[in-house]
Amino acid sequence: MPTVAVFDGIKIQFYWTEHPPPHFHAEYAEFVALIDIRTLEIVEGDLPKPQYRKVVAWARPRLGELMRAWSVAAADENPGRIA
Repeated sequence: MPTVAVFDGIKIQFYWTEHPPPHFHAEYAEFVALIDIRTLEIVEGDLPKPQYRKVVAWARPRLGELMRAWSVAAADENPGRIA
């Protein structure tokens, strides 16, 4: 499972051979959430509200990069890092 970013103790990850809808996984301590890239809403799991707000603030300007990374991971390739 490639980690594309780490900030404020939050890991942003994709799984190999991802499935629709386009999403990423945000992990913070014992919390894990699957977040839809198109809406930035939590589809599954949970994050504390402050960390969820940080994830949304980080992701919003990177939507294009996140969609590209999701497509690459869905093809079973390494999406690299997102700054």
